[in-house]
Amino acid sequence: MIYCSKFGYNPTIHTLEDFPSVSEGQVFQEQLVAFIHGELCDEEDPKGIENKLLKNLKWAAKKNESKNIILHSFAHLAETKASPQFTKDIFDKVEDRLKNADYSCSQTPFGHFLDLDIQAPGVSQARIFKGF
Repeated sequence: MIYCSKFGYNPTIHTLEDFPSVSEGQVFQEQLVAFIHGELCDEEDPKGIENKLLKNLKWAAKKNESKNIILHSFAHLAETKASPQFTKDIFDKVEDRLKNADYSCSQTPFGHFLDLDIQAPGVSQARIFKGF
């Protein structure tokens, strides 16, 4: 998770045909951006993963005195990956729960490679890693 004073994206390549193609980018100010990778083992406990993700996002947002969160799918070079539909479903559920708790929450376009523009302050709580 990175707390960004500015975070912007522009879609470049649509990689997953099961998800809508997006061509417009966006720019956000003062957002906690969560780079999230779903692993295959996460599919064994979807509610547990959802709850842990929600808890960690709220904790990191509070550390940065923010209620603004962006969920970004980040499929890194892990040995396993959760299915795209599983990961998107978790994102949608967590977004709904955050909004119901008076947070602002957005998602970057799922199934796209993106050009990213990140500006983050040089303070320790602006960069947080948490594995589940």
